[in-house]
Amino acid sequence: MVRWSPLAVVIGLLAAVGLYGSTAAVAAAPLTVAQAISQQNGSSATVRGYVVGQPTATTTVVRSNYPNDYALALADSASQTGTSSMVYVQIPSAFRTAWGLKSNPSLLGKQIDVTGTLSAYFSHAGLTSSTAFAFAGTTPPTTTTTTTTTTTPPPSSCESYYTAACGKSGAALKTALNSIIRNQTKLSYDQVWDALKVTDQDPANANNVILLYSGRSQAKSTNGGGGDDWNREHVWAKSHGDFGTATGPGTDIHHLRPEDVSVNATRGNLDFDNGGSAVPEASGSRYDGDSFEPRDAVKGDVARMLFYMAVRYEGTDSYVNLELNNSVSNGSAPYMGKLSVLKQWSQQDPPDAFEKRRNQVIFDSFQHNRNPFIDHPEWVASIWP
Repeated sequence: MVRWSPLAVVIGLLAAVGLYGSTAAVAAAPLTVAQAISQQNGSSATVRGYVVGQPTATTTVVRSNYPNDYALALADSASQTGTSSMVYVQIPSAFRTAWGLKSNPSLLGKQIDVTGTLSAYFSHAGLTSSTAFAFAGTTPPTTTTTTTTTTTPPPSSCESYYTAACGKSGAALKTALNSIIRNQTKLSYDQVWDALKVTDQDPANANNVILLYSGRSQAKSTNGGGGDDWNREHVWAKSHGDFGTATGPGTDIHHLRPEDVSVNATRGNLDFDNGGSAVPEASGSRYDGDSFEPRDAVKGDVARMLFYMAVRYEGTDSYVNLELNNSVSNGSAPYMGKLSVLKQWSQQDPPDAFEKRRNQVIFDSFQHNRNPFIDHPEWVASIWP
């Protein structure tokens, strides 16, 4: 039996990490992907893994036809296909050209080291606010050395996208969120057709979309103006502020949804409240002379879309200032109600998988901004107590 002295063990360990050259004595060994998944605690770390694709949703990673350069997935095996064994890596803008899969599809299968914050991304074990990328075996990111532990990362509940809003409440929170989400790519009204076919795709049938108020799964190809076609519903009625379909609030897909043409007409420009008569072709939805009530499964969705619009459009960037109030008689004023009911609906129907996926797809593939009230429903009560 070979007996190792303590000194020999130390020398052997230093040799093992010697692939990093002269920095080995002070560099922390990279975490495996499995370790990164188990340590989602907001700390900073370097993770080593094989590039296995691009995450596009919580449980979806694509290995070809990459939509953009914003994210990649790492695993401990290049052949891994189970998303539960992957860590999702956020790629900041400074690194997208060199490390995004759309620009660099040959990265698939390569082993790399990424330094960032161990916190959720796509509501999945993640590595966010990444600060360095390198191929495994090359000079490591300097942030892995023991001299870079003085900065305390933000709490995991306030991920990097919302850093400017951390710790704020009330009007200050609303202002901070506006400054974040107004940074978006704007679509034309024609582009909205194609976007909705992606954002509202039926999880059980890729050829269909789910209609908002009726809940019906309908072929994507049946968009149009016929009675049984689907069209583009403005959840914040475009007449409430008279913004029409011009680029801006009129084309913001955070509040545009597919809906049956006749159901859309029934809703018209009504405010939202409880009660009324049943809506034909939209089981569970109701309406009367001054308000519309959507089915229970999307009450929170509707509320959070309106909360988004009231924060995104503050009249500071040439668009109308949209606000919520407690009225159901807002007419053409830039207001929507009924705020007290919308707050109840948001609590009654919290964000589900469909809504979270939709928010992520809009961020990744279309507008590149988020609905903060899907990510942080608790901010509703802070802004509208």
